[in-house]
Amino acid sequence: MTTAAKEAWTTRKLLDWLRGALKDKGIDDARLCAELLVAHVIGCVRLRLYMEADRPATPDELTKLRDLAKRALNHEPVQYLVGEWSFYGITLKTDKRALIPRPESQTLVDETVKAIKDIEGRTLLVADVCTGSGCIAIAIASQASTARVHACDIDANALALAAENIERTSLGNRITTFEGDLLAALPEGEPYDAIVANPPYIPDDEWDEVAPNVKHHEPTHALRGGADGLDLVRPLIDQAAVRLRPGGLLAVEVATACADAALQLLMGDDRYADARIVRDFAGRPRVVTARRA
Repeated sequence: MTTAAKEAWTTRKLLDWLRGALKDKGIDDARLCAELLVAHVIGCVRLRLYMEADRPATPDELTKLRDLAKRALNHEPVQYLVGEWSFYGITLKTDKRALIPRPESQTLVDETVKAIKDIEGRTLLVADVCTGSGCIAIAIASQASTARVHACDIDANALALAAENIERTSLGNRITTFEGDLLAALPEGEPYDAIVANPPYIPDDEWDEVAPNVKHHEPTHALRGGADGLDLVRPLIDQAAVRLRPGGLLAVEVATACADAALQLLMGDDRYADARIVRDFAGRPRVVTARRA
């Protein structure tokens, strides 16, 4: 990029340059990434980029964008670069302590809210296992006003990020965090109306095909699910059966290739009923659910 006065770098030129550079590097959604980075540097909403397309960038803005562009072209996720991301309409802090919230995981929220929305006469209790950034716990609490949510994770750093995100909302009085391994982290006491989880689930034979922005920048321990992608799904199914109310929901996000195998685990456990696969917004098998018999 040059700052020569006779060739000022306007917002339009910056967007065109960065979009092209990202596309050439094979970055998904190059246009969106370019818009997010330029808007972040300028300090405006994306719409204003086009309302003020001929605005010249300042030298400081050019320096900041050059640094961010270099990182983005090295496949560092734009969500980490701008430091926040939206999930279920809620803006959350994002950094390398936890996975980036993804729209596919909204399926977990939808299924949980649908399962508990008609329960009346008492406070509901939901567990979000492997909470990561806290996005699912926060979204469920925002949609189910009578629910308390226990959010847990084995990773103290991820849990600290979840706590920061909870603090950013007005939901802190209904969401409590716990550190520990799967459901062992949760306090003993009343049973849960729903237990949801987005555990590590990428099977070993798919790891080589994982995109560089995910494989090299997001926390590996939150991604890999063992040889068949079910290393954490099996204990989740076993442990949840003794922590759910009769009729309570278990919902677990899984790899598309593992959905049928996860469904068979639920169908083969007589403590569960109504096991099924739920597809995400793109039509891919995304979540397995069942009710406590």
